[in-house]
Amino acid sequence: MNNNQTVDTPSLIRTKREVSGISATLLPFTPQGEPDWDGFRSHVSRTADAGLTPAVNMDTGYINLLDDDTRLEVLAATRDALDGRDFVAGAFVGDSPGDALNLDEYRRQVDMVQDHGGAPVVFQSYGMTQQGPEDILASYSAIGRDCPEFIAFELGTMFAPFGQIYDLETYAGLLDIPQCTGAKHSSLDRSLEWERLALRDERRPNFKVYTGNDLGIDMIIYGSDYLLGLSTFAPEHFALRDAMWASGDPDFHALNDLLQYLGFFAFRDPVPAYKHSAAQFLEIRGRIDHNSAHPGNPKRPGTDVPILRDIAQRLQERWPV
Repeated sequence: MNNNQTVDTPSLIRTKREVSGISATLLPFTPQGEPDWDGFRSHVSRTADAGLTPAVNMDTGYINLLDDDTRLEVLAATRDALDGRDFVAGAFVGDSPGDALNLDEYRRQVDMVQDHGGAPVVFQSYGMTQQGPEDILASYSAIGRDCPEFIAFELGTMFAPFGQIYDLETYAGLLDIPQCTGAKHSSLDRSLEWERLALRDERRPNFKVYTGNDLGIDMIIYGSDYLLGLSTFAPEHFALRDAMWASGDPDFHALNDLLQYLGFFAFRDPVPAYKHSAAQFLEIRGRIDHNSAHPGNPKRPGTDVPILRDIAQRLQERWPV
């Protein structure tokens, strides 16, 4: 498929499909600027109880703002909270423009995740994306030699300056790496995601295209699965929405629309402040004790709280969970 071809989007709709949902889990903070470990463990457990797979040490968990000791504590707390249930976790390498790929650090980060029982989500880095396509694919293959299962992650530069949305030929190369079982796609572009779904169907039907489009969460109806930050606001309602789609319940659309309204509100500029919105929403719902964010993260105004409270009430009144 090339950029001159069009995708017949109605033909892609997959009715009554079981959805694989991964929720990028918020790391709550106290007003003193420290992780709220009790709140975190409860939220991780609640996410898994709802039927979603927790994803920790992701952007929603402030991965780029945490030191190694805190990342390790996140992994240990997740392992203890889930008691053998599945989870995924970010393998993040912090570097600078012009740096060469640090494959040894990738291996170390991947090992940290695997040692705690998780499957790695391999973040991009300057060293990764500044390579040519063949070297990028060789890098993922090298990671796969030490890792039986990982999720790749292509990230638009609107989210991170080191990100890159690969061309379709490079993406096809990811499908040829057996250890790469799926890839999160965060371009916010439906056409690019539809192209990936069509390619997946042709080349490797069991490969997971995880939408990262918090502004287009209905991508699941076209065959995407998801790895979303928005789902950390209300994992039970996302799981209910997914079950509605699988069963053909027409109420799916009303619930999806309200969740999307929440996404449009929470993911407005500055986008990283959505993590503070998540804390506000979870406190409103009684899921955590504080609505604080990481001290290095942008904050939302207190005037957001009445709007979030209205959304929470509407969710709970119509779909009590």
